[in-house]
Amino acid sequence: MASECEKQGFTVQRNVAGIETAFVASYGSGQPVIGFLGEFDALSGLGQKPNETTYQPQDLDIGHGCGHNLLGTGAFAAACAVKSYLEENGISGTVKFFGCPGEEGGSGKTFMVREGAFDNIDAALTWHPSPSNSIMSLPTLANYQVFFKFKGTAAHAANSPHLGRSALDAVELMNIGVNYLREHVIQDARIHYAVTDAGGISPNVVQSAAEVLYLIRAPQVDQVDSIYQRVCKIAQGAALMTETELSIVFDKACSNYVPNRNLEKILYNNLKQMGAANPTDEEKQFAKEIWSTFTEEEKGYYVELMKGFGYIGDGSEFAGKYVSDSISPYMPSKEIFYGSTDVSDVSWVVPTAQLSAATSGLGTTLHTWQMTTQGLSSFANKGMIRAAGSMALTGLELMTSEEALSAVKEEFKTFQKENPYKCPIPKEVTPSKLNDR
Repeated sequence: MASECEKQGFTVQRNVAGIETAFVASYGSGQPVIGFLGEFDALSGLGQKPNETTYQPQDLDIGHGCGHNLLGTGAFAAACAVKSYLEENGISGTVKFFGCPGEEGGSGKTFMVREGAFDNIDAALTWHPSPSNSIMSLPTLANYQVFFKFKGTAAHAANSPHLGRSALDAVELMNIGVNYLREHVIQDARIHYAVTDAGGISPNVVQSAAEVLYLIRAPQVDQVDSIYQRVCKIAQGAALMTETELSIVFDKACSNYVPNRNLEKILYNNLKQMGAANPTDEEKQFAKEIWSTFTEEEKGYYVELMKGFGYIGDGSEFAGKYVSDSISPYMPSKEIFYGSTDVSDVSWVVPTAQLSAATSGLGTTLHTWQMTTQGLSSFANKGMIRAAGSMALTGLELMTSEEALSAVKEEFKTFQKENPYKCPIPKEVTPSKLNDR
């Protein structure tokens, strides 16, 4: 993507914020400065042959189960469109495309914010693939991701078990303790974990090393931190019970998303101007076949799923349909979207707005093979172009209308005055590659 930016005439700064796959591509000069946020990371366990209606995993078991191949390319297209307009019309202003790695578990943008990559940006725009055409107006959950590593003593599990100190026991006891904690945290909190090292494959050896990775979420960073401190105490208790040593390694974090309503209104008007897709018979049939792969529970959840992306309605307009062919009304909401994104940290330092464009059939949830298989479809491509056009028109409106940009910035200043940003990732924590953690 960085190379393509250079081919289009952008100046590219690589290795941003100490991340070799983060970059900023710039064109133009002067104010205003409008940024477009692009992602491109995939997910493990979601390898899938594209454009198939049955599960067909690939040997390389990674896949774009969250549509970031579309996300990054669509944001790139928007930046290119704005660049061309500035170039052809001799308009002052700067467009920047941000290549943002590691949204899936790495919080690349949070590290980039911490290192000043988004300083002096007047507004930021991005989008996300989904089954819905809507403005993503809901706040999200902040989170911490932390490793808890236990070090014990190996021993023969039958001949001399009393000489061993099991790190795996410590992990299991910690998980049990946290499960009891779940009753005593706020209702909107979420605590997830994955055992990332179970101590090997030999049951006849007392496991001398084991670790577990926790992801702790809540509506505000201070709430996440409060729960995190309690989880740390449970881990310390597990280490005491098993006479093992505990290391806590903070991996990454992100804040909650802060919508800018004035910017959302502009983005919504331009989404309406772009219009919804008119799906072909082939696209409708493909979506229908994908729909048939869902459970009854998944089918019954499809409207709630879209509400997380800002959809307003009861789904009645989709009767007998398998793809969205309409634009949802826009209505600002304080309801929480129970997910997290590192776009949130950008929204604390720059006025930010997001849209969602329909790239997949109704009922398609993120992080599934069904999302992966639809990622190269003609319908997905149409949604990507719709998103790109909506963002490009919004960027141009901000560049050519002082009144529009002023309203966006005034709203942000009011928020920022009462809510100074504090990066949730400690200064000493550096970005890590997925397989180096």
